[in-house]
Amino acid sequence: MKLKPVPSNFTLKDHVYEMLRAAITDMNIYDSATDLRLDERDLAEQLGVSRTPLREAVARLERDGLVEVQPRKGVFVQRKSLSDILDMIVAWAALEGMAARLACEHATDREIASLRTIAAKYNDEIANTRISEYSDDNIRFHQRILEISRCKLLRKMADGLFLHMNAVRVRAMGEGNRVRRSVVDHAEIIEAIEARDADLSERLVREHTMRLHTHVNRTWSSFELAVGAGGAKAS
Repeated sequence: MKLKPVPSNFTLKDHVYEMLRAAITDMNIYDSATDLRLDERDLAEQLGVSRTPLREAVARLERDGLVEVQPRKGVFVQRKSLSDILDMIVAWAALEGMAARLACEHATDREIASLRTIAAKYNDEIANTRISEYSDDNIRFHQRILEISRCKLLRKMADGLFLHMNAVRVRAMGEGNRVRRSVVDHAEIIEAIEARDADLSERLVREHTMRLHTHVNRTWSSFELAVGAGGAKAS
């Protein structure tokens, strides 16, 4: 994990929390090669802060379910179990499906056009060297649908899931032919929202996310996910 020093004009404990949360969210925690242990001394040095605000931030992250503090072992980024991941994907499908329906009803033409702007850089022949770039834009695409739904509570609920879903999407995007399928799905979703077809938009978004559910359920082994920080079983 790489961090930048905290600017002095921010509320220290809140900003340390935000920076750590963002860094953890960006980690590919479901890659078996990823080191899940967080070294407090190293983090404090990178941020340029003392241990006190860092530990306060870690306590908040533990309440968020993003890290686990193991006595005499340290702090570890928390992987979710396969069952938890599948449940999160179902919940995300439901929230984003409704967001797509609301976007058809409430979003401006300009807001809807922003979806096409995000998707326009890619086609179904995207090169493997651009998977990382596409993964970032894929997340932006889905977050944008929630933004233009104009439902603040829906977006807030989805943001809580996003903290955990991001790492799932990052890993899954590089597997199989999911990038190609995703590009095609996004194009169909955009066309449906542009046509203000609420029923079709909701269905396409839901089916798109549930394809991720099918992929994870079929290809991610529970054994692989169960081995979490320091060999401990993931929650």
